[in-house]
Amino acid sequence: MTAVTDHDPTDHADQPDDEAGRTRSAKSPSRGASGGERAARTDAAEAWDDGLIARRVNETAEGDRFPMTDHRSAVPPTVTPLVYEGPLRSRLEALRELVGLSRTRLDSRTLSEAGRVLDEASARGRLSGQHTVVAIAGATGSGKSQLFNTLAGVTISETGVRRPTTAAPLACSWSDGAAGLIERLGIPPRLRRRPLPTGDGESPLRGLVLIDLPDHDSAAVQHREHVDRILALVDAVIWVVDPEKYADAVLHERYLRPMAAHAEVMFVVLNQVDRLPGEAAEQVLDDLRRLLDEDGIALGEYGEPGTTVLALSALTGDGVGELREALGQFVSERGAPARRISADVDMAAARLWPVYATQRRTGLSEQAREEFSDRLADAVGATAAGEAAERAWLRNANRACGTPWLRLWRWYQDRGEPTTGRLPSRTQADEEATARQRVEQAVRTVTDRASAGLPAPWAQAVREAAVRGSQGLPEALDELTVRAGVPTGRPPRPGWWPVAVLTQASMTILQFLGGLWLLGQIVGVMSPNLGVPVLLMVIGIVGGPLIEWSCRLAARGPARRYGLEAERRLREAAAGCGRARVLDPVAAELLRYREVREQYGRVVDAGR
Repeated sequence: MTAVTDHDPTDHADQPDDEAGRTRSAKSPSRGASGGERAARTDAAEAWDDGLIARRVNETAEGDRFPMTDHRSAVPPTVTPLVYEGPLRSRLEALRELVGLSRTRLDSRTLSEAGRVLDEASARGRLSGQHTVVAIAGATGSGKSQLFNTLAGVTISETGVRRPTTAAPLACSWSDGAAGLIERLGIPPRLRRRPLPTGDGESPLRGLVLIDLPDHDSAAVQHREHVDRILALVDAVIWVVDPEKYADAVLHERYLRPMAAHAEVMFVVLNQVDRLPGEAAEQVLDDLRRLLDEDGIALGEYGEPGTTVLALSALTGDGVGELREALGQFVSERGAPARRISADVDMAAARLWPVYATQRRTGLSEQAREEFSDRLADAVGATAAGEAAERAWLRNANRACGTPWLRLWRWYQDRGEPTTGRLPSRTQADEEATARQRVEQAVRTVTDRASAGLPAPWAQAVREAAVRGSQGLPEALDELTVRAGVPTGRPPRPGWWPVAVLTQASMTILQFLGGLWLLGQIVGVMSPNLGVPVLLMVIGIVGGPLIEWSCRLAARGPARRYGLEAERRLREAAAGCGRARVLDPVAAELLRYREVREQYGRVVDAGR
């Protein structure tokens, strides 16, 4: 059965006159000759088809033997887009959310693979879900083009002795509606074909789009680039190997091993088994399975999902029917595109494992937060401020409840002290330097604890957040100490202070009355009576210190509470400043990490 082609008349427009003449001379007789003559000429052409001119002649002669895809239809076929359902849809959404949350923390190179998977999944989802794009890949001389022609039932891809034979990818579609998929692969219309009609109803390969790739080990860089680009876009791959190169290191290390996650959308075909005598084919096939297992590729044996491994001969046709049957069932399930995208997500998640996963519990414990606050409180001298407040309260109590003579003596001592203080002036600068060092040490400690166990990018983000927050922290704490330190003015007095002050004043008055009474007796103004004035003076002299001592004992409790309250206020103020500047930014980074970790868990767990 033959079909008419819409062959491009410009294919040979750039040929020399003598070459074009040969093309015309080779093409014209074949149209008017008998069937026997055409068969003889075909056999002769195959015998010397080893040169560029010969291949062009053969291509021109075969142009009438297979149809090109007609893209000029007035009514384009209805295309049903691919729909991702179930866990795959959830994984894609989680991966998209993961990339969005991570863009400000991870470099574009780290997220490039995940972004590519999302882009390709989106692009594939807009195209036909009724078609499955399968690429035939192999090394030079493996016979992949011959297998391509055998599956199509007509010679589409060029075969020959000279290598490489396939210079550009060819596409063959078994049904309409696949134009968008083929355009996505960058295959021009002149390289798109349709298989030979079978004439027995609907083809079992309906929905298949078969791509013949250049040799993956070709010496031409452009050929290898075609292979790598299209392999990243197709739904499935048929790897064609031969008995000589099935163990080639390039094939296993560059392609099969990195694509181990795509085992469910791969076929590995051992071609040219007709060249193996006896049981050698089974031995080579077993060794091929062993190598695939070492590559980490799951084999689809005993009903388990995995790679289908077959042995056949595209030349003799042995085993091709089994491949066509397996391929037909594979295409009819229409699950290859989703499985391919799911495998791509698996690979992207595996590459992102080092930047998201951790085996340790992360975050800041309450103990770490309390220790940070304590270090800041020590830096601002909260304990010393509380003790100073306590001493100030006691001094105020002594001044209020002490005897006038003691208060006069203390006033005299205060006047005699130098105004510059007893300590050298450099002590204040030293204390400020020490306080700054304590603040820096506190920030380093809490940062190390917060970033412990985190992947490197997130640990770096935590450290950067802490460093940004610590800038100006010592100065802020200094201002805070001035505002929240010991309050100016006199400390508050308890209710018993007025009674103590009046009683102390009464003791002083008794001393004065007794002294005046004695003085009056001495000058003769009053009658002699030593007992009463002496008693009044004794009561005043003894009662004054006694009242002062009692007040001092009674003042210890309120003074202690007053000092603790002052220390608490300063500690809370320092802790609030440290929390706002350091702990909150660090906690925000840890929260972001927990969010992306949850999204990463959805990406990974939904695929199990």
